[in-house]
Amino acid sequence: MAGRTGAKVDQIICTVDVVLLTLKEDQLMVALLKRNREPYKNVLALPGGYIHAEDMDARDAALRVLKDKTGIDTPYLEQLATFSGPARDPRGWSVSIAYYALVSIDVIEKSGHPDVALKSVDQPLNLPFDHKTIVDTAVARLRSKSQYSSLPCYLAGENFTLPQLQRVYEVLMGESLNKVSFRRKMTEMDMLEPVEGAFTSTGAHRPAQLYQLKPEFRRQLTLLERGL
Repeated sequence: MAGRTGAKVDQIICTVDVVLLTLKEDQLMVALLKRNREPYKNVLALPGGYIHAEDMDARDAALRVLKDKTGIDTPYLEQLATFSGPARDPRGWSVSIAYYALVSIDVIEKSGHPDVALKSVDQPLNLPFDHKTIVDTAVARLRSKSQYSSLPCYLAGENFTLPQLQRVYEVLMGESLNKVSFRRKMTEMDMLEPVEGAFTSTGAHRPAQLYQLKPEFRRQLTLLERGL
């Protein structure tokens, strides 16, 4: 490729990176993989890869990369930001379109991918490229949106009780929530439906109703007019 002055310009690297987030034992975790090639061979990094000409768009590329590298189909994927510049990749000038995805821990465990490593986002992460910045940006986005949207539901699993869902919100928001107020907000969003005949028993307590997202909300967000 030649610039306006006729000088040769190296080809720009164009990739997607995916911040795959989950909750495990009340900790927000990010999924990482060891890189199988240079630069940074054998170093933990975000799942990522080149955008291919046959990809319909960047989102399609992100879904493909996530499936190929982790075996996971995510119910929720959102574009995060674009990261670019000459210094982020030792191979040259690069641009990465970053996404973040949310899955419950059972999805990751069922995928059985041996190379996926889960690391707490609250612990120091020494990641290559600018992946630490990408992770931090995704976590900030998730925690901000948790205050006024249905986003945390994608971390709760396919079926969950209302106390379990409330705990997911509390972990992400970093504060306790009033039980009555929380249930009122869930009713306002009108995104949940009881799983017919499905209950969970917790010791001496009476069985709790299991809920799930209504079909029309399983791949889109519901927003509150006022936050939790």
